[in-house]
Amino acid sequence: MTSRLDRTDLKLLRLLQNNGRLSNAELAQTASISAATCHRRVQSLFEEGYVSQVRAMIAPRKVGKGALVMVGVVLDRSTPESFAAFEEAVAQLKFVLDCHLVAGDFDYFLKIRVGDMEDFNRLHGERLIALPGVRQTRTFFVMKEVVDNAALDF
Repeated sequence: MTSRLDRTDLKLLRLLQNNGRLSNAELAQTASISAATCHRRVQSLFEEGYVSQVRAMIAPRKVGKGALVMVGVVLDRSTPESFAAFEEAVAQLKFVLDCHLVAGDFDYFLKIRVGDMEDFNRLHGERLIALPGVRQTRTFFVMKEVVDNAALDF
């Protein structure tokens, strides 16, 4: 497969994105291709990096992680070394779901799942402000999740 996607590849990507549990047979039938062709194409989509992984979406409240917190982080220096040190350290924190380098008033935005405000307060005091180069954080407690982990539109 070339790095250019055809209609069938796009259909396979949409189907997998909507339901990663589809069997190869179900995927092939829905895409109107043979099972062998489907398997080969899906393998190519993985190999070429169009699909990085397939995983289950866990209901946060069911596992005691019902509070969603967004944290804006400002570093004390804007150097490649300070960014690298921060990124290496934050990547080790299992409670951080996402970390994004951003433009604007903050250097990074973190998406964090915790049980409640007390959990976050402990993590903030013990782990977040101790990250390399952190000068300031600003915390946003999510009141309502309107859209979360939406499927890509392509």
